[in-house]
Amino acid sequence: MKLPRDLSGSDLVAMLCRHWAYHIIHQEGSHIVLETSQPFRQRIVVPSHRQLRVGTLNAILRQVARHKNVEREDLLRSLR
Repeated sequence: MKLPRDLSGSDLVAMLCRHWAYHIIHQEGSHIVLETSQPFRQRIVVPSHRQLRVGTLNAILRQVARHKNVEREDLLRSLR
C-alpha cells in the first residue's frame, strides 16, 4: 500500500491515539511525544508539521508496527 503524501503530524497522532492505544505525553516545540504501555512501554516522537515527509512517516510506521507486532499495511488501513 502506498504511503499518503499529504498526512499531517496531528492526523497521524490522532490515528495512533484512536486506534493503537497511544496517548500524548507532552509536546516540545513542534514535536509531540506519544506513549503506549501495550504490550510494553514505548515512546515515539511525531513532528507536528503540516505534511510529514515520506521517510519520516515510514520510520514512525515501522516503529509502531514492530512494537505492536502488526504489518505496516494494517497501520496504513487505519489511516483511511
